[in-house]
This record gives sequence, C-alpha cells and structure tokens, in this order.
Amino acid sequence: MTSVADAVQAMKAKFNPAAADGLDLVFGFRIDEDKHFSLIVKDNTCELKEGENPDAQVTLVMDGETLDGIVSGETDGMQAFMGGKLRAEGDMMLAMKLSELFPA
Repeated sequence: MTSVADAVQAMKAKFNPAAADGLDLVFGFRIDEDKHFSLIVKDNTCELKEGENPDAQVTLVMDGETLDGIVSGETDGMQAFMGGKLRAEGDMMLAMKLSELFPA
C-alpha cells in the first residue's frame, strides 16, 4: 500500500455490518503523529472521515507501516499492541471490537 489513505480505504472495505448491529461508536486514529481520521460506526454502517474527532471513544496511535501491516493481515493488532507499535488512548475494550468489525 502506498499511503495511509489507501490503508484506511482497505480497512473500510473489510467492514462487517452485522457486527455493528446496534452500535454507535467513534474510533479515532492518529498515524505518524500528524494524520488523523475517524471511523464512525452506527446502525450497521461505517463512515470514514478525515481529521481529528473529539467524540472518539478510543484513539489508536501507530505509524503508517503498522497500519499497513494490520490492514493487510501481515501484522496482528494485539501483537503490535504488545510490542509497543500500537497504543490505545481511551476505552481499551472498544479497541478490541475492531477485529469483529473489520475481520481479516
């Protein structure tokens, strides 16, 4: 993948609407410290927005290489977290839900 935007679009393509039944969540992402976007999961839909979202219940912080690896399936999100390549700010349990919402 060539850019963070490509990785984010690839992630959105993997969205599992059935896992989002009844959810109303905002996931924030901070990539390479200067790229911000959010995924708004509501009523079985997923909307991607650029920029920081103050309503994010959890923000995942990582570099672009880690994001590429997680989206492509080459990197396990939990291993990235344990290895210090990914950190979560906010509701850690919501971060765990991402694997259901965006299966590999």
